[in-house]
Amino acid sequence: MNAHKILVPLLLGLATAPVPSAAGKVLLRPDSQTDLTKFVTTDAVLERAGSAPASALRLITGIRQRWPGVTLPAPDGHWDLSPFANVIVAVRNTGTNRATLNCRVDNPGADGRLNCVNGAITLNPGENGSLRVLLRRASGDTLDGKLFGLRGYPVVLGGPETIKPNHITQILLFVSEPQAPHQFDILSVSATGDYTPPTAWVTDADPFFPFIDLFGQYKHKDWPGKVHSLAELQQRRETEARELAAQRGPGNWDQYGGWADGPKLEATGFFRTAKHNGKWWLVDPEGHLFFSHGIDCVLAIDVTPIAERASWFEDFPGDQEPFRRFRTKAYALKGHYADRSPECFPFASVNLQRKYGPDWRAVYTEVIHQRLRSWGLNTIANWSAGDVFLKRRTPYTDNVGSHGARMIEGSEGYWGKFPDVFDASFANSLRRAMAGKRKTSANDPWCLGYFSDNEMSWGDETSLALAALKSPADQPAKLALLADLKAKYAEIEKLNQVWGTTHDSWDALLATRETPDAYKARADLTAFYSHTAETYFRVVREAIKAVAPQQLYLGCRFAWVNRLADLAAGKYCDVISYNLYERSVADFKNPSHDKPLIIGEFHFGALDRGLFHTGLVPVENQAARATSYKEYVLGALRHPQFVGTHWFQYMDEPTTGRVYDEENYQIGFVDIADTPYAETIAASREVGRQLYDQP
Repeated sequence: MNAHKILVPLLLGLATAPVPSAAGKVLLRPDSQTDLTKFVTTDAVLERAGSAPASALRLITGIRQRWPGVTLPAPDGHWDLSPFANVIVAVRNTGTNRATLNCRVDNPGADGRLNCVNGAITLNPGENGSLRVLLRRASGDTLDGKLFGLRGYPVVLGGPETIKPNHITQILLFVSEPQAPHQFDILSVSATGDYTPPTAWVTDADPFFPFIDLFGQYKHKDWPGKVHSLAELQQRRETEARELAAQRGPGNWDQYGGWADGPKLEATGFFRTAKHNGKWWLVDPEGHLFFSHGIDCVLAIDVTPIAERASWFEDFPGDQEPFRRFRTKAYALKGHYADRSPECFPFASVNLQRKYGPDWRAVYTEVIHQRLRSWGLNTIANWSAGDVFLKRRTPYTDNVGSHGARMIEGSEGYWGKFPDVFDASFANSLRRAMAGKRKTSANDPWCLGYFSDNEMSWGDETSLALAALKSPADQPAKLALLADLKAKYAEIEKLNQVWGTTHDSWDALLATRETPDAYKARADLTAFYSHTAETYFRVVREAIKAVAPQQLYLGCRFAWVNRLADLAAGKYCDVISYNLYERSVADFKNPSHDKPLIIGEFHFGALDRGLFHTGLVPVENQAARATSYKEYVLGALRHPQFVGTHWFQYMDEPTTGRVYDEENYQIGFVDIADTPYAETIAASREVGRQLYDQP
């Protein structure tokens, strides 16, 4: 759950007795009486700041130690936090640098991995936030290697990065390997949230195998919404049909989901951006203000590996007719099956056929559009199925990729290397991709616009220049960098003088794959980084606008970004996109100043409905997930720059992991048997009703 509403009234000093309440338990209440000598500092200064009722502890960290910070000991030797799910630190960055504050909650013998749990928050100068540490009691268990290919596993009590909440001895607040001093005001520390045990434990059954039922669900436990029979699955179709008929969606929307009775701006027949009363908005084709409340991966069904896993599945439907045809092979990028294409199976597709009949895809497409409107959603977002969004009943986004372009050989990143934007293959790949949109989304009024690529390896502000230098002599990016350097220095000796290098000639620099001192060469490295980033966004924009001149360029969905990449995006994108897996974006700042922004991905997940992994932002249960969802979207809606939020994703990932990268997250609006999560749907409907409920 969002901690701001809990923590504001709890300001501050060390509390001794357990006082569970709806607001949680106060662990720290700094005031004029707080004895600072009780706190142990490492390469840091701790002092009082502010005055009641806004008292705080000011932590000023140095740069001499790897982890400068402060230790907050439990006053009576330990805290018993058994009822609670989290420790929350309310904090403000009162320094001059963007900085990350870490928090470690310890049992005796903590070493950073064992007998402790960790959390962190990154804040801009002047920004407030809530640093959350999940009090994890359990770790995944591979059952002596019999489980594999998953991000999350059925749990076992204890293990690395878990804690015994009844014997917490201290809390550490620190920064990691700082390059500059930082300053934070600690406003409060509290234990919050009701602890909900995970659904799946390795002790749930003996024998444990098989542990997946014929619907693809965890077999050994029950929970609200679980499907128990084919008859129950089919009955839910009828029950939901009545619900959707009764709740058709917000009454103040036009056909696109824009603000029908709100301000009327110029109608261009396409989506565009505009600033109205100091806030950026999308404007729909009818000229109404539009906030993109959307969801990713609509009817984009994940497959899970079945190779080497025969003992996992009970009454496996892939061995039966008419479901054998769903068996397929798919590529794995990471994990146990990396660089292979194991045999896979989509339990979700089989469940949809069972529920909606042999013509399930056409029938279900209609249900999806009804659901989205009823749920207060007005956008089918990235990675969704074309046969759904091309019905042109719900606005949608599309994506254009640079697949097939030559990559910068010296680059690296989580999803792979960075494309060489100076090679002709880059522009050509984008032109081919956009040419394929001419008869589908290009010039379609229902299409907001295009994202490009996804979660690219932008690195730090020197990374792309260093990657070019690490590449072979025929790398176009390297040739472009040398052209820039020659234009600036003319003679290699002048470059050597600045860089502190000893290259004999420009050809020698071209031939070497060694890199210079990044500090000495920083000005040139960052200049080429900007050259590369601006070339990327310019070429993508040109490719999109050549085919779809009226539609928006929505950016590249930054997951990792630095200031130079962000500024480059601001020069060429109509909207800058971020995948922000955070608690809140209400205080988000970007360096491109006055540009509209959109969230391409976010989510929350819990372990109380049969899955083994929460996803990237864990919460304690479904009620907390619904609350977090509502507060995240409404925080973006109040922000002057955000014009939309897109949840990742429509359906839970497979219980046994998607083949591509082993993810098995509880992140859907619906589960693998197509049952909507009632709590999240209620929150989404409430957001939809409030979308345009403002002056």
